[in-house]
Amino acid sequence: MSYNGQHGPFSLVDSVTRREFVKTTATVAAILPFVGTSLAVARSAYAGGADTLKIALIGCGGRGTGAAMQALTADKGAVLWTMADVFKDRIDASYDGLKKEIEESAKDTDLNARSAKSAQLQVDDSRKFVGFDSFQRAIDSGVDVVLITGYPAFRPEHLKAAVAAGKHVFAEKPVAVDAPGIRSVIESSELAKAKNTALLVGFCWRHHPGMNAAMQYINSGAFGEVVTAHTTYNTGTLGNRPRKPEWTDLEFQMRNWWHFTWISGDHIVEQAIHSVDRLSWAMNDLLPTRVICHGGRAARTGPESGNVFDHFSAVYEYPNGKRAFHSCRQIDQCINDNSDYVYSGKGLAIVDGWKDTAASIRDFAGKEVWKPPASPGGSSAMYQNEHDELFASIRSGKPINDGVRSSNSTMLAIMARMAAYTGQAITWEQAMKSQEKLVPDKIEFGPMPTPAVAVPGQTKFL
Repeated sequence: MSYNGQHGPFSLVDSVTRREFVKTTATVAAILPFVGTSLAVARSAYAGGADTLKIALIGCGGRGTGAAMQALTADKGAVLWTMADVFKDRIDASYDGLKKEIEESAKDTDLNARSAKSAQLQVDDSRKFVGFDSFQRAIDSGVDVVLITGYPAFRPEHLKAAVAAGKHVFAEKPVAVDAPGIRSVIESSELAKAKNTALLVGFCWRHHPGMNAAMQYINSGAFGEVVTAHTTYNTGTLGNRPRKPEWTDLEFQMRNWWHFTWISGDHIVEQAIHSVDRLSWAMNDLLPTRVICHGGRAARTGPESGNVFDHFSAVYEYPNGKRAFHSCRQIDQCINDNSDYVYSGKGLAIVDGWKDTAASIRDFAGKEVWKPPASPGGSSAMYQNEHDELFASIRSGKPINDGVRSSNSTMLAIMARMAAYTGQAITWEQAMKSQEKLVPDKIEFGPMPTPAVAVPGQTKFL
């Protein structure tokens, strides 16, 4: 891929706010007692033989900034060494936000502890890389760990470069927006295994203690054989930004990236992917044979809404004859739900993605038969947990790698989008072999017309 130009954001927001930090780091204090001992033991075992782990942050929006803070919290020997983004002011906002958060998190500690915490932020101006090629310069800056939190469209290339350079990686979901990207990520995952480097993908609910316990209980058979599952991610419309006169077509699309399929994959891939992943989890990660999906665009209007759909309803068919269902919607003033309904011969499990209680498992008479153990920090803790697990695995010399599984979950969402856009049933084999390439080979600021909205029955499968 060739990049030209100097502008464009890497995340949903243009600035880093206190609210974003609260959302992703509020439970750090509650978590530390549970991870500190294991990290202290594992730290001395780091295969590199050094106590310091230098981190590169690629993509400096709200999610990337939160991930950087969580990485620094996960390991006292970690330092943020490099930051990269297409926009310099986004790097500056992220850096300032991290600095303030570190100062606030350490204000009740002694002077030595505050100094140690502040020392984790070691990004000087010479290591703040700006531009479309900034990811490669960050990877080449002498770091050990790379946080890939930029646009979904670019994650396969960023991951490929990081793994080739022998770096440990945290990559946000989704890992790709099309089948060529998925094939690239699978190759990178296998290479990471061969190099014995870590690769953890941000399917954060897999790291929620209560939800993890619930899914283990469901998959164990104690709940009876799972017959079907229905997962949901029904919420309101994400914000948009009216076009400014100075913006080129590309910058306009980047400023509203979650509304453009080529950058985000559409909302079933970018947002509802969490629920698609949990559907797969409930079905014991068995791969489906094919998917049929309905979808469309009922409420989105205006150029800022790009070309994505606002609702999907998918039916996955499995080789054992079972079916599982997923539905998602981004339309304002409608009933919302982010729950997983898992049915067995013995009853119903309702796993709630928005509640700390995680799950309610009852028989068909309504009697509760199982509940998860208490989870310190609740659902917010899962963001920290994934980084705790990543860094502990690096320190132990037994790096975690969930790249292939995460690629499969991403493909489940991509194939549903393919089915909805075309109006056809799409098999797993067809989806994996698809030649549809959403990401342009050459990206530069200038004319870039918005792709047409897909029309089921007319849009062709490639």
